[in-house]
Amino acid sequence: MKFVVADRISRLPSQFFSGLTRRVAAVQAAGHDVINLGQGNPDLPTPPHIVEALRRAVLDPATHKYPPFRGLPKLKEAAAAFYQRTYGVTVDPETEVAVIVGGKTGLVELAELYLNPGDVALVPDPGYPDYLSGIALAGGVAYPMPLLAERSFLPDLDAVPEQVWDRTRLWYLNYPNNPTGAGATPEFFQHVIAKASEHRTLVVHDFAYGAIGYDGKRPPSFMAQPDAKEVGIEIYTLSKTFNMAGWRVAFAVGNRDVIEHINLIQDHYYVSIFAAVQEAAAEALTGPTDCIDELVNAYQVRRDAFVQSAQEHGLYVPRPDGSFFCWVPIPNGMNSVAFAEALLSQAHVAVAPGAGFGDHGEGYVRVGLLAPPDRLAEAARRMAMFVRQS
Repeated sequence: MKFVVADRISRLPSQFFSGLTRRVAAVQAAGHDVINLGQGNPDLPTPPHIVEALRRAVLDPATHKYPPFRGLPKLKEAAAAFYQRTYGVTVDPETEVAVIVGGKTGLVELAELYLNPGDVALVPDPGYPDYLSGIALAGGVAYPMPLLAERSFLPDLDAVPEQVWDRTRLWYLNYPNNPTGAGATPEFFQHVIAKASEHRTLVVHDFAYGAIGYDGKRPPSFMAQPDAKEVGIEIYTLSKTFNMAGWRVAFAVGNRDVIEHINLIQDHYYVSIFAAVQEAAAEALTGPTDCIDELVNAYQVRRDAFVQSAQEHGLYVPRPDGSFFCWVPIPNGMNSVAFAEALLSQAHVAVAPGAGFGDHGEGYVRVGLLAPPDRLAEAARRMAMFVRQS
């Protein structure tokens, strides 16, 4: 007997990168030394004090029960304290913080909350592919905002037609940006707030890489801008800042109506996150910060090793402002999927083709700085040799 899925499921975009892991595994199985830089999965361990906090919490029988529907007050207070200490942003832990089962979940939930069929959501192009998932489930329409090198990968807000603004209910932004590594400025965010206010559009700033800025620069928080709470929220995941990708814990801060709506939908989807994980997340947000500094320094060393090796071997790689990605233009005009496939099979380096992030990602590949510096330097050497030979 066959069963037909609902229309909303059939609208889901295909997972462009799902085959990458299989292809890498096949090349490795053939006995080749593959340097896998194609994924966005942090390779460093969670700091020990956070792991220890989890261990203590797991041993406490109190954490074995259902946690509060809307998260532990301790974690929400920790998130508020983190934002105050890090960005100078004051949020009420009860009404302006929502605990989320991973950042991706929150991004999808927001589309379900605010889009009716035919409503428009603005998305960066290139951008994180899973923005499209929630939009598709809600029956909304994704309107791509091109991120171009000549504009430092910031969208042209004035290029969106008025008739599109009239249908726009949701606006996804992401800086430091995945995949380009570009950063935003407070001035850009102020322009965003003005546009969103004019068109009554909810801004969702995906701050997944908020801790990772280079050359001594801290990426600015959208929430730190005047009137940001009036038009939007910011989603902060612990996956990148604390290497807690597998823990599935994040939070949103900002507009209290939106926070209430997130809590509402999660009341129906979940009974929050395992309390021991929340205890450990609270420790991460309020504990020592030297682990964050060490993380950023480690990525800077990796970035510089990759870029320097590429330059030494004749391959141009722009230095990203933040995130743990390099956005590498393909120098020979090859299609990005074809380039990535050939690079894997011939040079045994796995990268993510830019086309998987949107139409304006064509002509690039994304390189994850998710290997030791010597391996990244070797990957750059292999890439440069492959380009010369192709």
